Amino acid sequence: MNWRDRISIQPTVCHGRPCLKGTRIWVSLILDFLASGDSVEDILQAYPHLTREDIQACLAYGAEAARERFIPIPLSTTHEVQT
Repeated sequence: MNWRDRISIQPTVCHGRPCLKGTRIWVSLILDFLASGDSVEDILQAYPHLTREDIQACLAYGAEAARERFIPIPLSTTHEVQT
C-alpha cells in the first residue's frame, strides 16, 4: 500500500498538514490515538467513515517521516551502573 493514495498535503487544507484525503482528519491525530493506546477498532468506531487502510496509511506515513526527520532526545549525563 502506498500512503500517497490516501494522504494529501495541500496548503489550503488543514493548514498544510498531512490529512486523510476527503477528510479534515490530520494524520497526527490518528497517530496520537494509536500512541495513547487506542486500537484501530476504537478509531474506526469514533470515525466510521475511515477504513483500516486509512489507519495503515497513517502508520506508513509516520514511519517514512521518522526515517526523514527525528526528534532528538537528550542523553542523560549520569549513568548508573548496577553491579
